[in-house]
Amino acid sequence: MNKNTRQNLYIALTYSLTLIGGMFLGYKFLRDQGFTVEKRITYADNNDEKVDEILTIINKNYVDEVNTEKLQKMPIDSMLHQLDPHSVYLPPAKAFEQNELLEGQFEGIGIEYYILNDSLLVTNVVKDGPAYHAGMRIGDRILKVDSTMVSGMGLPRAKMIGKIKGKRGTPVKLTVLHGTGFKPVELTVKRGKVQVSSIDAAYMLNNEAAYVRISKFGANTDQDFVEAVRKLKEKGMSKLVLDLRDNGGGYLTAATGLASQLLPENELIVYTEGKHEPRTDYISTGGGAFEHGKLAILINEQTASASEILAGAVQDLDRGLIIGRRSFGKGLVQEQFPFGDGSALNLTIARYYTPLGRSIQKSYKKGYSAYQHEVDERFTKGELTEKVDRLRDSLKGGRAYITASGKRVFGGGGIQPDIYVRMDTTGVTKLYTELIDKHVLFDFVFEVLAKRYNPTYLEHNLNMFSVSENDLKDLTRYIQQRGITVDPKQFLASKNNISTDLRLLLYKYHLGDAGYYRALNLNDKMVKQALSSLQ
Repeated sequence: MNKNTRQNLYIALTYSLTLIGGMFLGYKFLRDQGFTVEKRITYADNNDEKVDEILTIINKNYVDEVNTEKLQKMPIDSMLHQLDPHSVYLPPAKAFEQNELLEGQFEGIGIEYYILNDSLLVTNVVKDGPAYHAGMRIGDRILKVDSTMVSGMGLPRAKMIGKIKGKRGTPVKLTVLHGTGFKPVELTVKRGKVQVSSIDAAYMLNNEAAYVRISKFGANTDQDFVEAVRKLKEKGMSKLVLDLRDNGGGYLTAATGLASQLLPENELIVYTEGKHEPRTDYISTGGGAFEHGKLAILINEQTASASEILAGAVQDLDRGLIIGRRSFGKGLVQEQFPFGDGSALNLTIARYYTPLGRSIQKSYKKGYSAYQHEVDERFTKGELTEKVDRLRDSLKGGRAYITASGKRVFGGGGIQPDIYVRMDTTGVTKLYTELIDKHVLFDFVFEVLAKRYNPTYLEHNLNMFSVSENDLKDLTRYIQQRGITVDPKQFLASKNNISTDLRLLLYKYHLGDAGYYRALNLNDKMVKQALSSLQ
């Protein structure tokens, strides 16, 4: 198996296991601003004045001692890569987008859309947002934004996205074809602030255990969590499965705020320290929303930063079980330094340490590229797919720490789970990977299946619904129409994966994130393991 094949297989598995909140593999549903948040940002304004300003900030604030003379002749992005993988320059648009995402609100009209064939298909409408009040609903197609056509075969992607963004309070006129209509209508929507919760789903798994999914640590995460727990306790919750898989982090204070909802009073949650930053301890306040009760936290290889702070504290203090696979390993703290033109520098100013003193930052000595692909290497080496825990290999040489209960935990390279759950490679074929790469399953659901099943039917048949054999036959024809050869043996081998993905996409489309997670977790191995472990 060559490197590209292995990488495609890993991507396919990641897709199959983490159709998370409509966003995965960098192929994300677009908010109405029309932007995506990229993993690697290398845009930079390399004028001498900006370079000098950045070098001054580095000298005064960077976590380690740096010889800035060696950095002076480099472009800004290359300069920052010499420091560490997480110090990054953000042009004005990127800085604005990042801050909006973490603040839990954005200026727009409150929709998500997907580019399907020749138009923008609305896949989510934020309840009580501007678009919702104007009459927009899931399944609508946006044909024009003001006087600009965003519909038409062969229209470049760049012409279709980013047209709805604008200043708060200003109107935008949309020509829309409603899902069941034949005649376009014009809607005028006033742009405004749209509140977005960082909690994707919160519901009861059984009479005692609840499930809460947190996608990021934003400004309002702890308040969102308190409200979710309040409602769940009214339904009888005494155990909690907290899902932090694919949570890339966010605000440090949001993670410590949430930790205070789980830990007793006066416990050390985390501490930070750097060359220019004296040690700062973050202590739990006590009296939290779920200070008592059995707790399991789910993590995987994309759980990073603030998520690792919370998982590390819970593990070090023996507050709950950590279940899943080794986390990403980001233990560097960034502070944002804004510039007058709207751009910003996210610079590493400190390292964070778990209560026992663990730094979970993985090594970046092999350079930026190797660091970016380290998780791919875990798959290649079998760490993600082995039936047994690969602790000896994954954290070889890492220092062992002992918790109060006598449990051994390790520093460096991420948070190692207490209970390992491997990634399942069953049914991943070349055909399945191609369907993912070309977004065929998305297109088929949004263009064909979404019209066959309604939200009420899906809601009432949650525990037993699956796509029909006729649906799969139609999918086969749809695939062939896209110019893809359907190998019968490969289709049969991947049939369960394909059927599952179609089902989950239908629930995401018609019932949003909450419906998606309820459908996913019926057969999710980590969730099942958590429920078993919390008995």
